Amino acid sequence: MLPRRRLGSSGIEVSLLGLGGNVLGAPRLDLVRSRAVLDAASDLGVDLVDTANIYSGGQSEEFLGELLQGRRDSWVVATKFNLKGLGDADLGAHVRGQLEGSLRRLRSDRIDLYQLHLAPPDSVDPLELLALLDSFVRDGTVRAIGVCNAASWRLARYDGLAQEHGLTRISTVQDYWHLLARGVEAEVVPYAARAGIGVLPYHPLGGGYLTGKYQPGAERPEGTRGAAGSPIIDTLDSAQTYAAVQGLARIAADHGRTVGELAVAYLAAQPVVPSVIAGASSPEQLRQNAAGASWTLDAGILASIDQLLGTPADPEVLPYGRRDR
Repeated sequence: MLPRRRLGSSGIEVSLLGLGGNVLGAPRLDLVRSRAVLDAASDLGVDLVDTANIYSGGQSEEFLGELLQGRRDSWVVATKFNLKGLGDADLGAHVRGQLEGSLRRLRSDRIDLYQLHLAPPDSVDPLELLALLDSFVRDGTVRAIGVCNAASWRLARYDGLAQEHGLTRISTVQDYWHLLARGVEAEVVPYAARAGIGVLPYHPLGGGYLTGKYQPGAERPEGTRGAAGSPIIDTLDSAQTYAAVQGLARIAADHGRTVGELAVAYLAAQPVVPSVIAGASSPEQLRQNAAGASWTLDAGILASIDQLLGTPADPEVLPYGRRDR
């Protein structure tokens, strides 16, 4: 079974591999295929699923609501709200409406981890937001709260205000983090580690670059994010990326592993990471991700990765590796 860790200071324990819910629902997975993936995840010991109220237009939450009937207590469900379109509207009504919608679609009386999806507008008072989220925790509809893509200064501000006013602290920050994009290691990761905040990496496989999905000069496979023109895929499309992936593949092969397993294992090796959030379109992809999460990297392998890619403290490092590689 997969190792287990706590979601920051929340006390909630989860599997070291989590299931990304952005694949559930149209256009990715229908209900039948979603069930197959969720069942395979459960068989492997995965018990954290991360979704959002905007994924597949709400269908991701709807599918989870149906598929988790009879086994809701065996899963830790994380979802997200946003402050888009808030304008001059009441903050409490805006967020509470989203919370009620998520609970309805999930067919649940609670959300285990409720996360702010996007950075709030400057007009939003962080103390008011924290007090609102704290009220959800106190009434039992939310067990823990988190944020996504938050800079270290914002995390420090949230944490300081929560402690000063006796409010529920931020338990997790979800961030874009993989072997080709290690910028969060410069400030967010060190701060989170000191503050007891868990960092949940998403896109751990670099959108597919770290599984060999994209090759230099080759047409992007039909149905992939790359074929759809994803800016994340476009940003990484460079000679440096392909060279870095080739180097990582050699490191993995030396240990009889795939580069995808190495990518997940690298994140799982970070003590600040409670769970690696990875989407999977099939049970086989889940098994590969679970193999990575169960692989304990030794100091030699980690040193080889740093030697190949550099570190975020290196002024010559790019998000995906050194300038000269």
